[in-house]
Formats: sequence, structure tokens, C-alpha cells
Amino acid sequence: MNTQQAVVKRIRQLCEQRGFTPNRLANHAAVPQATLKSILNGESQNVGIVTIKKLCDGFEITLGEFFSTEEFDRLEQEIR
Repeated sequence: MNTQQAVVKRIRQLCEQRGFTPNRLANHAAVPQATLKSILNGESQNVGIVTIKKLCDGFEITLGEFFSTEEFDRLEQEIR
């Protein structure tokens, strides 16, 4: 799993936990629906930290809580 896949998995996981559809999340987080769709479909190669912060605000969690998962802890170093 790479970083992009871990971000997508985490967003989907949080949506499921909170009963959010992607459209509801986009509206709640003030992120364009097209942007969120692009992220969830793997079309966005580099999700910006500002976008992730907005999504966290929509979920009412911190950035730390977003990234505090086994998937992120297990990611291999991307720069070699």
C-alpha cells in the first residue's frame, strides 16, 4: 500500500464510521465534490495537506487522528 492508497482507505473508513456519503463529506468539509471524487478514485496523485485538514475538520478530528492508523505506520519510506 502506498501513501495515496492509505489516504483513500482512511477517508472511506471515516465516512463509513460516521455515516457520511462522499457528497455529504465534501459539503461538510467545504471541499469541492470533484476534488473528493478525484481523490477517492485514485486520480489525484498528491492530496495536499490543506485538503486533508479540511476533510479532518469535516470529520471533526485532528490531523493526528487521521494519520494514526496501522496503514500509515506501516508505509515504507517513499524516498530512497
